[in-house]
This record gives sequence, C-alpha cells and structure tokens, in this order.
Amino acid sequence: MSAPADVIQTLKVPKPVPLTTTRFRPPKKNIPQTKAERDAVMAAIRAYIERENPVPPMPLDELEVHARALLADMGMSDLYLHYTAVSLNNEMWRETLATIPFHKRLLLMPKCLRVEDKCPAPFDEFGLLCKQCGLCSIQDFQNEAERLGYAVLVAEGSAIVMSLIQTGQIEAIVGISCLPVLERTFPYVEAAAIPAVAVPLLQDDCIDTTVDIDFVWDYIHLTSDDKTRRLNLNALHDDVRGWFSPEAIDAVMGPAEGAQERLAREWLARDGKRWRPFLTVAAYQALRDDRGEPIPDDIRKIALAVECFHKASLIHDDIEDEDFGRYGQPTLHAEHGIPVALNAGDLLIGEGYRLIGECAATDAQKTEMILAASVGQRELCRGQGAELLWAKNPTPLKSRQVLEIFRQKTAPAFEVALKLGASYAGGLAGVADVLHAYSENLGIAYQIRDDLDDLGEDAGDNALEKMRPSVLLAIARERAKGDDKALLESLWSHEDLEGIALHKVRQLAHELAADDKCLLMLETYKEAAVRALADLDNPNLKGLLRRVMGKIFNDLEIKGWCREFEVRNGVREEGEEAAAAATAPEREPEAEAVGV
Repeated sequence: MSAPADVIQTLKVPKPVPLTTTRFRPPKKNIPQTKAERDAVMAAIRAYIERENPVPPMPLDELEVHARALLADMGMSDLYLHYTAVSLNNEMWRETLATIPFHKRLLLMPKCLRVEDKCPAPFDEFGLLCKQCGLCSIQDFQNEAERLGYAVLVAEGSAIVMSLIQTGQIEAIVGISCLPVLERTFPYVEAAAIPAVAVPLLQDDCIDTTVDIDFVWDYIHLTSDDKTRRLNLNALHDDVRGWFSPEAIDAVMGPAEGAQERLAREWLARDGKRWRPFLTVAAYQALRDDRGEPIPDDIRKIALAVECFHKASLIHDDIEDEDFGRYGQPTLHAEHGIPVALNAGDLLIGEGYRLIGECAATDAQKTEMILAASVGQRELCRGQGAELLWAKNPTPLKSRQVLEIFRQKTAPAFEVALKLGASYAGGLAGVADVLHAYSENLGIAYQIRDDLDDLGEDAGDNALEKMRPSVLLAIARERAKGDDKALLESLWSHEDLEGIALHKVRQLAHELAADDKCLLMLETYKEAAVRALADLDNPNLKGLLRRVMGKIFNDLEIKGWCREFEVRNGVREEGEEAAAAATAPEREPEAEAVGV
C-alpha cells in the first residue's frame, strides 16, 4: 500500500553541513568536552563582562586571574583555564569589533580545518587556495566573509598578518586557531592593540580539526548596525514566560467569564517553553522603530494570541492522537472529557483572533496578522490531517515523507509567531519570504529534536502503545535488513506493538546509527535556518534571529541519545566524565558523511 498523497515526498532536503557531516572528533582534554558545557562557559563569560567590565587589551596573566574566578564560580576545573582565558579575551573585544567595518577586518583560518586526505586545494606563498569542494567549513566561512567584505587568509604564521596590520588596511582580526598557537601569538596581538578574537579549535594535532561553527559565525557577522546585539535574550524569554501567570493573562484578556473560559485560561497558563510568543517579541524588537523604549503593553496581546493558537492546537492534537498526558499532567480531554476539551480549544482560537482585533495596530497590520494566522492554521491542519489519514491505514514512510509532515505540522506555528511580531512592528512586507524559509528549517529541526527525545533514555522502557511518523525510525527502517527490517515494518504498520519495549527499539536504532544520522540532520536544518537569513538586508533581524536559533537549541537537551553519541565518539564514558576528559583519544576515524 502506498503512502497518502499528502505525504508524498516534496521536501527539498538541504545539503549536509560540511563540518558536522564530515567527521566527529572529541575535543582536546583541556577544552570543555560537550557543546553544552562550552555554551555554558560562554554564557558565564558574557555575564561576567557585563558585571565586571574588564577592559582590553589585557596581559595573559591578568586574563587568567579573571578566568580562574569564572571557573571557580561555575565549579569547573582549572584544566579549562586557557580555553576560558581565550574566550574571555574574545568577548572583551566584542563591542569594539562590532564598530570595525567588515572591509577593515581579516578572517584568518588554519589549513588544518580541511579534510587533509581529500582536499584538492594547492598552496602559494600566502597560504591555501580553496577549491570550493565543499568537504569542510573553510569554503563556507571564506565565501560568507568575502561577501561581507573581509580579507581572508588560510595560513599559519604571524608575518603576513603583521604586515597587513602595518599597512593600516586591517583594523581587526577574526581568527580560528588551536590553543598552543594562540598562547604563542598572544603577546604580538596584545602589543598591536587591535581588536582580535580567535575561536579555539577543538583539537591541536594539526590535521582534520574541528571548531564550534556558531561561535565563528557570530564573530564574522558581528556589526554595530545590529542594534539588538546587546539584547539579553535570556531576560527577554523570562519576561515573556512571566506573561502567562493566571493574573497576567487576566490583566490582558480581561476577567474570565464562566467555568469554560476559566478552564481554557488554566490550560493557557499551564506549563510550556513559550518559544512562540518569545519569537513574536523577538521579531518585534528587531523591526520596531522606537528601539530603546520599553516594550509596549499591547505587544502582550499579540504574544498571547500566538500562544492561544498553539495551546488550542495541542488540545486538538491530544484528542486526535489519543494522548492522555502532557506536561506531566493529564491532558485536558483526559481530565474533563472530549467535548469540553474541544470547546476549550475552539475558544482559545477565537480568543487569539479577538486579541489581534483589539490591539492598537493599524487596520492594514491587523489584516496582515489575521491572514498570517489563518494561513498558518490551514497549513498545520493539512499536516495533521496527512498524519491522521496515514494512521487509518499505516504503512512505512520514507524519511523525506516524515520531514514533509514535520514541515506542515510544526513550522507554521513558528512562522505565525515571527510574522505577527514583524507585522506589529510594521515591517512584515520586506521580510516575509525570509521568515518563511527560516521557520520551515527551524520547525523541522525542532521536530527532529523531539523525535530523538521521544525515544531517548529518559522516555523509559514502557511498551509502545502507538506508532507515529518518526524520522528516527524511518531512517532505521531504511537501513535495516532481515529480521530487524521486519520488526520495524511491523512497528510502522501498528502490528505487535504491545510486546515491544522502547529500549529494544532504541537499541536497534542505535545499532543502525539512525541516531547519528538524525543528529546530523538536526545540525543541517539548524544551519539551513541561519543560512536562510543570508539575503536579509535588515541587520537587526538577521543578527537577532541568528542568536535566537542558538538560544532555542542551547536550551533544549537531547536526552539519552547524545550521551550514547558522545561515548561512541570517545568523548566520555557513562559515569566517568572526569576520567574521560583526561584520557580522551586524540584522533577518531572519520564518520560516514551522511545526507538524507
């Protein structure tokens, strides 16, 4: 039996990200071992600089005093002292770097970022001449930097760099280098007293090295034209979450009338990450004309409208999917029955449109917002409908077909959130297409992350009660053979689910490396969302949405799979993090270059 027409593969899958798809290697032992730990160090550094205001240039020994204080506050080992000192120095120069025009900057990269045994690039007296083969990140960094106006070198050694500085043509350096080289060159950069940031490589063995891509992108794009670059996204997110207490909801929506309305409000106030209203406010902040003024109270109506639409969709989805638990509590229909729950969902949709109608926007803006919300709801229902029709006669889906369902089901809510914020700021017309592309990739990445969580270790070992389209299990089925394939076929067909425990399915997906491929896909769609911003002319929206991507996914933890993933790649042994940090191998074989 073939899949319904609604889920026939139509999605164009982005090209895999070179750096993450080519290889996974454990960091050197003196570098925080996971991306989450490195993100935590960076967040602590930024908070420390805001609090202490250290002034660059600063001698290395003085930097290390500050770095030790930071590590002590975080309860982390002095093993990471040099990494923290370098990262601290980078952030101290952030605001100065932002004021330097792109055409006065140099991007300096090491040749060891290339895949050495496959790289076709020759060398001349200035360094490596990239052949744009797409195997590593050098091509991506170089193309984007040159598009912005940077001078770019792929070379080691300070002679060329110092000569460029002495010409006066270069006023700032954005670099990538290993810690030993950074330590040796630090006195020269300090003496030159020019803004210089250098993202540390995760290895220092000079071959097939890796780097945190998002840190490099951040510094490359840093510009004072982005007036939102100092906006504290953590504080903004906390503020938005505070808008959903029962008292705050009533203050905006008015007192609840009757038991049904109180029930719907209680569901609206119930737990949630509030990413969608956060995105609404972020888009508004980026595009508003009166930047620097307090957020107007009226934007809360738009943010609440976005969450009303989202929470209504959850009520309906839970009924349609026969789910009986959410947020660690019974679903609304499990607690109050299907008719009452359906009515609460319908009420929240109406409340969302009422809030849009009551806001202080112009009639044209209200028309934009209502159209964006209705189109988004239509697309979401089409995706949910495709899944429901599939569930009546379930057959195995290809991974692309599952991704198409994700695109229809999850991406529209993000797009509606961003477009409503942009419209309220009066700037939707020029950015609508970019927000569409960004939201599609963001939504798919978000759903892949949910798929990994749904079968992660923290999901427990309960038997499978119902099979839903899962990109993880679609990939596992595509790779399986023999009895394993038969088992996965029965899962997709809803056969014999009662006797199959989650840990058995998890183990099979792990043995087939479906988890690895999903993690690579996750990184690919995250990167595709950022790349969708390339042609955006507004520096505020471009900068803020790039940061928002990091905020959302840095706050989300993939439970279970990533611990196994790190073990496989030599980063750490279960329960032996400290020992692994001291004994992690220097090289790992290249992983399979995975696309969809």
